Amino acid sequence: MGLKIIKSVSAMQNKIVVAPEVSRFFYELKKNVGESSMLRINAEDFLDDSGNRIDSLPALNMMNSYFNVYINGILQMDDIFSYTSGGKGIGNLLVSLPEETEIELGTPIILEVINFEPTVKSGT
Repeated sequence: MGLKIIKSVSAMQNKIVVAPEVSRFFYELKKNVGESSMLRINAEDFLDDSGNRIDSLPALNMMNSYFNVYINGILQMDDIFSYTSGGKGIGNLLVSLPEETEIELGTPIILEVINFEPTVKSGT
């Protein structure tokens, strides 16, 4: 028997669609921060993409989200940050500065939160 291409034929009834929801928050450092320090940026200190102050930081969807932190436009290593969602007094970004590290006054810090919302769409 000669070679054949076998084609699977099936009618797909449902599709899973994964749409990311991206939120970006901006902060400009108010003072120099030296090595081995802890920098805390509260939710109300961030600005959104439109330049407005925010009330709270978004929750991270379990197993369907992540966040990035950029300092002076450069993506930073994950282990020096701690993120807590929520509003005033709760939501914040903590930055642990390693030894021999300094961040200068006016340096931009960008927090990017990506949540994925998988949904099922019916159709063929």
